[in-house]
Amino acid sequence: MFLAVDIGNTTIAVGIYDYDSGTLIAHWRLSSILHTSDELGIYLLNLLRMKNLLPEKITGAAFASVVPSLDFPFSEAIRNYFGFEALQVDASTKIDMKIRYKNPREVGADRIVAAYAGREKYGAPLVVVDYGTAITLDAVSSEGDYLGGAIAPGLFSGISALFSKAAKLPKVALKIPESVIGGNTDEAIRSGILFGNAGLTDRIVELIRQEIGTNAKVVATGGHAELMSKISRSIDHVDSWLMLDGLRLIYEKVNHA
Repeated sequence: MFLAVDIGNTTIAVGIYDYDSGTLIAHWRLSSILHTSDELGIYLLNLLRMKNLLPEKITGAAFASVVPSLDFPFSEAIRNYFGFEALQVDASTKIDMKIRYKNPREVGADRIVAAYAGREKYGAPLVVVDYGTAITLDAVSSEGDYLGGAIAPGLFSGISALFSKAAKLPKVALKIPESVIGGNTDEAIRSGILFGNAGLTDRIVELIRQEIGTNAKVVATGGHAELMSKISRSIDHVDSWLMLDGLRLIYEKVNHA
């Protein structure tokens, strides 16, 4: 079996794949609050036991991280608790995707992995929208090259910023309101956050399509992808675990190169 881990600022996504079929057989989203290799290792072992999966059956692992302080602890956790070295995927990893960013080393590992997975699963040209701590929109050209994209505050980031500057506003749940015109403060905030970010998505996708000169498909991923797909006009596919698929595909590419 293969272990894929996407370490984000807010959550850690973990997936277990069957090697032969490439099937995702178990997955979890965890809070990014673990800090030591022992915490990470024990947590992973407990997750496997919950699904009756044997740790010794895990023979390969890859991870991407946007939290540098967790890079070494996670590598050490895999080494100490599973007995092998994990592949850390970043901008320097050799994959068959040309990175046409002005400074390729500035590109977050999550953006590269998601773009690569999107291209392999859905073809090119493509726009990948990742709804996480930030909303990232990344473009893949007709030739399959990574072009770059746009970064905006995520849904919860926007809510946190709003509350930090307006103490009287109530905290709200991310639930689509029945009307754009909110009938109370709760509905008004939800309308602004959700329909506002749907509009952001659609407008940036429109501009990306104009710049690359083609009607690129759009795939949404991340924790809020399913929710946003209900109100965005531009999303063609929802693939909530796209990052984990990308780590598996890149691991296979690197180890069979």
